[in-house]
Amino acid sequence: MSFRPSPRQLEYFIALAETMHFGKAAEKCNVSQPTLSSQFKLLEDQLGAILLERGGGDISLTAAGENLLPLARQALENLDEIVTAAQAGQSNLGGLIRLGVSPTFGPYFMPHFLPILKRNYPGLELYIREDRPNLLEEGIASGALDCVITPDISPSNQLVERVLCHEDVSLAVPKSHPLAGLDVVPTAMLRDEKLLSLSQGFRLHDDVQALARAAGADFRQEYEGTSLDALRQMTSMGMGLALFPAAYIASEFGKEPDLLLKKVEDLPMLRHMYLVWRRGSSRTAHFETLLELALMAVEAMNVKGVEVPGK
Repeated sequence: MSFRPSPRQLEYFIALAETMHFGKAAEKCNVSQPTLSSQFKLLEDQLGAILLERGGGDISLTAAGENLLPLARQALENLDEIVTAAQAGQSNLGGLIRLGVSPTFGPYFMPHFLPILKRNYPGLELYIREDRPNLLEEGIASGALDCVITPDISPSNQLVERVLCHEDVSLAVPKSHPLAGLDVVPTAMLRDEKLLSLSQGFRLHDDVQALARAAGADFRQEYEGTSLDALRQMTSMGMGLALFPAAYIASEFGKEPDLLLKKVEDLPMLRHMYLVWRRGSSRTAHFETLLELALMAVEAMNVKGVEVPGK
C-alpha cells in the first residue's frame, strides 16, 4: 500500500464532518485554517476521492465521505487503544509475563508467589510453563519464555542470572537401612549404594551423578524417576537412596513415615535457585521488580533450609 492517512489528517476529516465549517474545525484541532484546508485537500488527493462537497458557503459529506467517516473514527479509536494498552502494561510489568518454572521448586514456591504478585499487579497476565531446567533454558533462549525460575543455571553471557534463594539438599534413606542410625553419612559409606535420580534434564540428576562419582556409589539410571514424588516412593520401597530439596521436603515428607533425611559429610548439599532473563532485554526493570516480589515470596515460605541470599 503506497499511502496511509496520518492520524492528524483523520482528525481534520472528523472535525470537518462534525462542524461542517473549516474555521471551526481548525479551531477544534488547534491549527490554522490554511493548514487544515491544505492537509485535508492533500488527504482527498492521496485517497483519490472527494470527501466534502463545497459550494455556496456550505459544505456537506459526499457519499464517499459518509462511507469513510466511521472508518476514520474507528482508526483513531484503535490508535487510542494501543496507547492505553501500552500505558496499562507499564503499570503492570508489561501486561504479560511468560514465566518458566522448574517442577522441583515451582509447586512449593508459586502458591506463595502468586498472591504477592496479584496483590501488587492485579492487571498482570501470567503464563506459567513448568518444565525441566534444560527445556526452560531452551525456551528463554528462543524467546518463547520471558524469564525462568530454575536451579543452578548454566553460565551464559547471553543471560542475566539473579539468585533467588539457596536450598539445602538432603539424602533420604529408609528407616530399615544400615545408614539410618547416622546423623551425617560419610561419603565413603555410600560406596556401592544404589542412588536413584530424576531423569536427564533435571539438575538433581547431575547432583546425584556427581555424588555417585565422588562416593563410588551405583548410579541407577535404569530407575530414574519422572517426579520427586515418584523418587520418594521408590526410595521408600527400598529401591535405593535419593536426594531431595528442602522445599519439597517441607511440603511432602510429612506424609512419608518410612524415610529419614541425612546430610552427607564433606559434600556441599546445596542448590541455588535463580531468576533468569535475556541480557539486554528492554524489560529488565520489570524482571528486577519481579525478583523483588519473588524474594518476598521466599521469605513468606518460611521453610527451613530455603534462605534468601544474604540473610
